[in-house]
Amino acid sequence: MSNVAAIPHKTDKQTILVTGAAGFIGSHAAEALLDRGYQVVGVDNFSDFYDRSWKEANLKCVGNGLEIEELDIADGPRIAALIAKLKPTAILHLAAMAGVRPSIERPAHYCRVNIEGTTNLLQAAVENKVGKFLFASSSSVYGNGSRVPFSEEDPVDEPISPYAATKRSGELLCHAFWHLYKLPIFCLRFFTVFGPRQRPDLAIHKFTRLITDGKPIPVFGDGSTSRDYTYVDDIVSGILSALDHCDRYRLYNLGGNDPVNLASLIQGIEIAIGKKAIIQRHPKQPGDVERTYADLTRSHAELGYQPRTSMAEGLKKFATWFQDYARLYPVSL
Repeated sequence: MSNVAAIPHKTDKQTILVTGAAGFIGSHAAEALLDRGYQVVGVDNFSDFYDRSWKEANLKCVGNGLEIEELDIADGPRIAALIAKLKPTAILHLAAMAGVRPSIERPAHYCRVNIEGTTNLLQAAVENKVGKFLFASSSSVYGNGSRVPFSEEDPVDEPISPYAATKRSGELLCHAFWHLYKLPIFCLRFFTVFGPRQRPDLAIHKFTRLITDGKPIPVFGDGSTSRDYTYVDDIVSGILSALDHCDRYRLYNLGGNDPVNLASLIQGIEIAIGKKAIIQRHPKQPGDVERTYADLTRSHAELGYQPRTSMAEGLKKFATWFQDYARLYPVSL
């Protein structure tokens, strides 16, 4: 991987810095930004959270236009040096330690990466007069809110996992930097993103692999929990619109607006891959929310955001990608 000195000087194109660029959402976003004609520089630390080969495969899908710097966003001096060198027009901050359950096991590490890392990027953005900052937040900030769908106006002061707490902390830091320095920042609350290149530890990918292999899938609880699944192309569409409109501090939900319970999700995967699942029941996991459901009133009115890929269509596309591509990169689940 390249180092700071190896990254070329800016061309006449506007430069976008994408953190987490080798990941699932990051690689799709980087690809879309390149298609728009931006110079895109990515940052990724290739964490051992899952096998490095997946991220390297993602980068091959993006192509040669993406420059990658391998570094940790928690390394403040290196982040500052990179941003000072690039002087990007905007930063798309997607890098984070993800996952509710792992955050319960490693809360200090999640705080270091997600909170300290975000602070490093915000500070460097201010010091180098970056014009726009997009922060990837999460539907997990809503916790087990009783009112659905979840609105950006809802109180979010009772997170139920360290991961959720770090994402809410990131939103609050973003507001502080807007208040102090008038750095335009949009915080985008993603709702359970799925599609090609999805991380191998996430439910749809994990279940697809296990069902295909004839192995039991772990189901925590009675299958009644529900998620507002959002196809990755719709998320990227929301990101691009947010980039176009970013002019202040604002929160936006980016979701599918059609929650699906776990039992129905499994049925949908069975249909998409043409094979029945073997269910292995487990107790409900601590930190898991009961449901997520995005109110898209604000994001539709202000960003023109509208999800276009149904759950059934998205699962079909994912299954096709899995059969054609993902099986080349086996993992232990």
